[in-house]
Amino acid sequence: MLRLLSFVLLSMLAFLALSACSSKTMPARQSLLIINQDFPVQETWEARVIFTDSGKIKATIYAPHVAQYARGGNTTEKHLDGAIEVHFYNSKGEHSSRLNARRGIIYPNNDIEVFDRVVMVSDDCTTVRTEYAKWTSKDQKIRSDKFVTIRRPTETLSGYGFESDQHFKNYRIFKATAVMKVRQAHEE
Repeated sequence: MLRLLSFVLLSMLAFLALSACSSKTMPARQSLLIINQDFPVQETWEARVIFTDSGKIKATIYAPHVAQYARGGNTTEKHLDGAIEVHFYNSKGEHSSRLNARRGIIYPNNDIEVFDRVVMVSDDCTTVRTEYAKWTSKDQKIRSDKFVTIRRPTETLSGYGFESDQHFKNYRIFKATAVMKVRQAHEE
């Protein structure tokens, strides 16, 4: 019995030794690094992003979470989620308006799209509500092709399609559906 066990053990060792000396080459190892458009290459929490032009602050974004995605070459998109807030500044660097939304995307050209419960408020109390808006950094305008409501102290406008400067001083609705004037109560 001991001889049989010794023979089996020696046979197994010989088989292992001979198979280890095979001349077959091992296939090249695959990289464990996966860079895919569906996975972020970088994440940041409690982020603040500042946009400047010629040394002057144009906008500041605050976001609870930012995920950066590779989009081919050296380009990336920053996806913002949580209660994001954007502050806009005039040419003198003074605060002029703010924008709140649930999520957004910053593109490589610094354009920003925001989605879900978008509320924009100027320092003169003009309020714009919509579900989608896009700020283009080149002309610093905000646009939406969705339903919007604009409230000012003296009127409320609503309709589809919207364009404005980032300070909400000069705006227009493309397909107005309602205009309501608000009468001020006169004090006696």
